[in-house]
Amino acid sequence: MSNSKKIPLKGSELAPLPGARAIGPTDPHQLIEVSVVLKHRQSLPTPGDQGNLMTHADFATKYGADPVQVGKIVQFGRDHNLQVLERGDEVLRRTITLAGTAANMEKAFTVDLTEHEYENGSYRGHNGGIQMPEEYASFVSGVFGLDNRQVARPHIRYRSASGPFGARGSTTSYTPPKVAKLYGFPQDANGAGQTIGLIELGGGYRPADIREYFRELGIQPPAVKSISVNHAENRPTTHHSADSIVMLDIEMAGGVAPGASIAVYFAPNTARGFLDAFSTAIHDQLNKPRALSIGWGSSEINWSHQTMENFDQLAQEAGLLGITVCVAAGETVSADGAAETASSVDFPASCPHVLAAGGTRLMAANGAIDSETVWNDGIRGGATGGGFSKVFTRPAWQAAVVAQTGRGVPDVAGNADPETGFEILVDGHREVVGGTAAAAPLWASLVLLLNQKLNRRLGFVNPAFYNIAQASGFRYINLGNNGLHSATYGWDPVTGQGTPMGMQLLQALQGAATQVHSQKSSERIHAASAH
Repeated sequence: MSNSKKIPLKGSELAPLPGARAIGPTDPHQLIEVSVVLKHRQSLPTPGDQGNLMTHADFATKYGADPVQVGKIVQFGRDHNLQVLERGDEVLRRTITLAGTAANMEKAFTVDLTEHEYENGSYRGHNGGIQMPEEYASFVSGVFGLDNRQVARPHIRYRSASGPFGARGSTTSYTPPKVAKLYGFPQDANGAGQTIGLIELGGGYRPADIREYFRELGIQPPAVKSISVNHAENRPTTHHSADSIVMLDIEMAGGVAPGASIAVYFAPNTARGFLDAFSTAIHDQLNKPRALSIGWGSSEINWSHQTMENFDQLAQEAGLLGITVCVAAGETVSADGAAETASSVDFPASCPHVLAAGGTRLMAANGAIDSETVWNDGIRGGATGGGFSKVFTRPAWQAAVVAQTGRGVPDVAGNADPETGFEILVDGHREVVGGTAAAAPLWASLVLLLNQKLNRRLGFVNPAFYNIAQASGFRYINLGNNGLHSATYGWDPVTGQGTPMGMQLLQALQGAATQVHSQKSSERIHAASAH
């Protein structure tokens, strides 16, 4: 066992939840699992900088964990009487799972584990940072699982009781294929041969609901596979629960990209669960998702810096592997759960390496868009998230449109007002729902259609989307606000670049690809003539 000096892991400190009180130490016999995440073998490049997309094998060799360091953490666990739960992908995912008693975890990571109570339940936490011997801390990126508080909420909103579909009178609601048509998505593509991954931190789906929903749409039900992460499973309960976001995701994906397969990654609603689900999906070589949709999150103030930095590194990995990550931008105005006068953006939408989706109110007439404004329901408090990160700096591809120094959120937008929401079937009940959790799978599904039409993987799309002239692929949203921020012409911290004009966006991407190809050909000819 190492006798070297112990040092804190950077960013592992996490304040108690507001209003939480400590009620006593954790039972020393309680069994706990943690994920120890190692640093990359070398620094990650910006996605797209190295030309062709990477394979998982190449990624593991170049950027995965050092096998020697994996072995050291395995031995560290055994030295502290912790069991090593082997998966076989420790080098690729840079993650080693250790299990043991609370008492042994406290000794291994030099923490005091304490039980807390707060308004919505209880959780296990620790005061101060996690510590490890310096020789291990030098290559450990984070340790997750000692604190098991719930970290995210589903960014879904329900229509007011006066307007369930089936008896909606003059109110407006849409099916996913209808909105895809209004937004001009390519109608001769269906996402065939690709998989969309959905990250879910609770809830579940009923196959009977999926069959019935798509039967009514006249669409072949999609192939849906459930993947368990950290013992979480597909566990449907009742409507108006997390089941609603799960079914919204599935029914949106299957309605917009009916030829695609769907992989649903169920994980506990903890920092460890969230990160492990994301990592599992990115490196899933069986299902091979080409786009991921995440409709869960919460204000940046609720997360440890260790969690946010590790999540963004995973998003970077996704880009290198050709996976597009679409994330809901939140649904509680610009404050995002902070004080009403404050501005706080939602995480993980604030990650620079994800496509953050804000929300609009979409009205149609005669099969075309009649009007589209910012989603902000002042009566019930629901509104699109948006603003500027206090954690992540402004990325290079936003430099031309964002004046502030923080990463601007969102990048794009889509229909999200529950009063112009999506018709779903969940737990045998018909509902109309909205929230930016609807915009994220809408964009992820569009990415699959664009992949199919372009015959390539878009991967990290943000630089390409910001390089396109806004009017060439996006509809300006210039009416409305989300509290502190207002929509305007050009990019704004409410609806980003705007909502999709699908065919125009496809044509712009085709044109950009042709220009890059011509430029590279010219460079090769010039280089050859120089010799």
